[in-house]
Amino acid sequence: MCVFTLGNFFCGCGGGSSNSEALSAPTIAVAPVTAILLSGQSVQFSAAEGNRSLVNPTWMVNGLTGGSPALGTISSSGLYTASATPSTTAVQVTVIDGISKAISNPAQVSLFSPTQFEAGTVSTSNNPQVAQYTFQAPQGASVQVQFGTSTNYGLTTWVQEAPATGGSVTTLVAGMRANTTYHMQAIMHLPSGQQVMDADHTFTTGDLPAALIPDISVSQPGGGSVASGVELLDLLQAPKNQLSALATDMDGNVIWYYKLNPGELPFPIKLLPNGHMLVVSAIDTTLVSPPATASNEVREIDLAGNVIYRLSLIDIVQGLTSIGNSFQSLGSLHHDILKLPNGHLICLVNYNPPLPDGSGYSPVTGDALVDWDPQQQRPVWIWSAFDHIPLTHAPYSTIDWTHANAVIYSPDDGNLILSMRNQNWIVKINYQDGAGDGSILWRLGPDGDFSLPSGQAPIEWNYGQHYPTVASPNSAGIFQLMFFNNGNDRLVDAANDVCGTPGFIPCYSSVPVFELNEITKTTQVVSEQKLSSAYSICCGSASQLSNGDLEYDVAFDIYTPGLSFVQEVTQQATPQLVWQMNIAGQLAYRGFRIPSLYPGVEWTQSAIAAANVSAVRKK
Repeated sequence: MCVFTLGNFFCGCGGGSSNSEALSAPTIAVAPVTAILLSGQSVQFSAAEGNRSLVNPTWMVNGLTGGSPALGTISSSGLYTASATPSTTAVQVTVIDGISKAISNPAQVSLFSPTQFEAGTVSTSNNPQVAQYTFQAPQGASVQVQFGTSTNYGLTTWVQEAPATGGSVTTLVAGMRANTTYHMQAIMHLPSGQQVMDADHTFTTGDLPAALIPDISVSQPGGGSVASGVELLDLLQAPKNQLSALATDMDGNVIWYYKLNPGELPFPIKLLPNGHMLVVSAIDTTLVSPPATASNEVREIDLAGNVIYRLSLIDIVQGLTSIGNSFQSLGSLHHDILKLPNGHLICLVNYNPPLPDGSGYSPVTGDALVDWDPQQQRPVWIWSAFDHIPLTHAPYSTIDWTHANAVIYSPDDGNLILSMRNQNWIVKINYQDGAGDGSILWRLGPDGDFSLPSGQAPIEWNYGQHYPTVASPNSAGIFQLMFFNNGNDRLVDAANDVCGTPGFIPCYSSVPVFELNEITKTTQVVSEQKLSSAYSICCGSASQLSNGDLEYDVAFDIYTPGLSFVQEVTQQATPQLVWQMNIAGQLAYRGFRIPSLYPGVEWTQSAIAAANVSAVRKK
C-alpha cells in the first residue's frame, strides 16, 4: 500500500475559470492542512479569511468542484470523502470564496493503501538508549512498536493513536541495553481490525560509560520465578556523578535513565499514565557549593528526557504570593509529587513559619500541600500541617517536625492520604477534589484515631513509615493499606518500652497490610512481612507484585552500612527469597517494580530474555 502525497499542483476555480482575482495571493486558511485517509473515510474541512467566514464557498478536489468518485467527493460544507476504491492519484482540496473569489492554498490528502506504503523511519533521540520511531498512519489507526535483538523481537511499546485526521505517530522506543543493536518494527492496527506490518529497522544504542553505572548486583537465591516488570530506581547520595534516576531489567542491566543536572537528585521519580516520567529535582545538600545549573523543581519528561512541563519552587512561591497566602517562604519541594486525574499537581513542600514570642518552639520545620493547576498556572488549594496538628505532638522533636514523605490520591472519595514519618502518622485529608476544608479525617498510628486488637498495639503501629499504597480495590470505607514500616523507636509493650533498649527486642522493619474501617475507626494487621534481620532507619518502599509476591526496598539497614537492597519474596507462612538487588554506595530512596516503561504494557521475564537473546551484559 502507498501513502500518496500531493505535488505542487495549483488549481483554478471551478469550471476552469481564469478570473485574475481567483489567481491572487491566497489569504484563506484551510484546516486541517493535511490528512491521511483510508478508502471511504471522511474528514471535515473548514476555511476562513482572517476573522471572516467565507460566503458561498466553492469546495474543489484537484480543481473539480465537488470532486469526483475517483478522486473523492467534497460537499458544499467541506466534508471530504475519499474514493471507495484505492487510488494512486494525489489529492488536493481547495476552496474559493464566493465574494472575493480568492482561492486558498491547497490542503493535502494522502491516500493510504494497506498493501503498499512508505516505510517508517528510526532515528536517535536525546537519550542514547531511546530510539525515535516515526510512522505515517491513517485516520482511526493506532501504532505500536515491537523490538528485540533479533527479528523475533520479544517486547512491545504501548499503542498510540493516530491524529484525528491521520498523520505522523512517533513512538519513543525504550527498554534497550546500552551499546547493543536492536531490530524494531511498527505494527499498525487499522479500524477494520487488520494489522499492517512495517519493514524491519535496526537501531544501535549508544554506549553508557562504566563510571556512570551504579554498583548493582543481582542474585536469585531460590531459583524461583521472578515477577514481571522492570525495576525503577530512585537513588540518592550519588558518588562521582553516577546515575540516580534509572530503570534496570531484573539482571541489573540499565535499560533507561534520566540524567539530571550536576548537583541534582531525584526526589522522587515515577511513571505517569500518559507514558511520561514525573520527577522532583532536589538539590544535593551534601555539596558545599551546588552548581548553578541545579534547581529544585518538578519536571514532567518523556522517555527521551525532553522536558514537557516544569514547575519551580520559585513559581510556587510567586503563585502563593499572588493569592496572599501566609506561607510564601518555602524551604523546598521534597520526597513526593502527585499528578491527579484532572492534571493538577499536588506538591509537597516544607517551610518554617514565624512563631509567636514565648511559644517555646523555634525553629519548627513542617509541611504543606499545594494543589497547582498547570492550566491556570497558579495554586487552587493549599493545606498546612500547622493548621491541623498541635506542636505538642512531636515524637521526634519540632526541628524536623512532620517530615512528610508520600502523598497518594483516594479515588473513591477524592481525598488525599499523606504519610508523615516524624509524626508516626498516616492521615487522610479532606480534599474532596479541591472542595474540601483540609481537615484531618483520621490519623493512623500511635496516639491516632484507630484502635488495634488486643495484643497488636503498640508494637504493630507504624513508626517512621514510608510509601503507603492502597492494597484493595476500594480506597474508602473498609479498605486495606500497605506501607514500609521502618520501625524507628518502635514501642514493644503496654509500658511503652522502646525496641533496642537493654532487655528488649532489637528494632526491626516490616511490611504490614492494615485493614482500616473508617466508620468504626478500628483496624487490624491482616498480614505482615517482618524483616527481623533488617532495620532500615530511613526511606524504603513496598508493593505487591503481579504474581502475588511482595517486593520491598531496604534503603538504610543499620546492619549493612553502605548497601541498599531490594528483595522479592513469596507471601507464605515461611517466605522464600526469590530475587535480590544490591546497590552499593548509593541510597535507594525508592526501588520498585513497574510492569514496563509503558502504561498498560506488562513485560514478562521470558519476553525480556527473548528480546535480549543476543545481547551481552555491560557493567
